[in-house]
Order: sequence, then C-alpha cells, then structure tokens
Amino acid sequence: MTKTIDVEIYGQRYSITGEADESYVKKLAELVDTQMKHVAAGLRSATPAKLAVLAAINIAHELMESERKSRQGEADADRRMASLMDSIDQQMPSMLSR
Repeated sequence: MTKTIDVEIYGQRYSITGEADESYVKKLAELVDTQMKHVAAGLRSATPAKLAVLAAINIAHELMESERKSRQGEADADRRMASLMDSIDQQMPSMLSR
C-alpha cells in the first residue's frame, strides 16, 4: 500500500511516497541527515546540494566497504569449509579400514 511519509533532512522537510515501512524510511532519513551534518562540520561553507552529494559519497563508500567485507567473509568461510572437507576426506580411508 502506497503511503506518504514526512521526514526532515538537514532542516528541509520532504514527503516520501512509497510502500516502505514508516520507521524504516525515517531511519534512512536520519542516516542521511546525520551524514550531511557530519560533512558540514568539516567544511567552512557548502550548499545543501554539495553536502548532499558528499553525504551520498560517504554512504556509498560505507556500503561498498560493507559489501567487500561480506564477500571477504564468504570467501574465508568457503576456504575453511574446503579445508575441513579435505581433512575429512583424508581421514575417511583410514577410519574405514579399521
């Protein structure tokens, strides 16, 4: 069901229309607002549009890092599983001959 949710980001009110849960949309808006404020704190002056772009870059960076870490974790798990399977395969013949 489509609904409209009002949020505030960096002092500006926005109406977001969609089917997502209201608490989720508000959490997303809070994340963007926090990033924009964080970026603004490090700059002497910047337009809201520039802050939004820099905040988007920071959020995209965090997403890509999270995805990289997830892929690395999956690769590590695959390697450990393969190693364990090799160990089991090596032990099976000696266990079966007993």
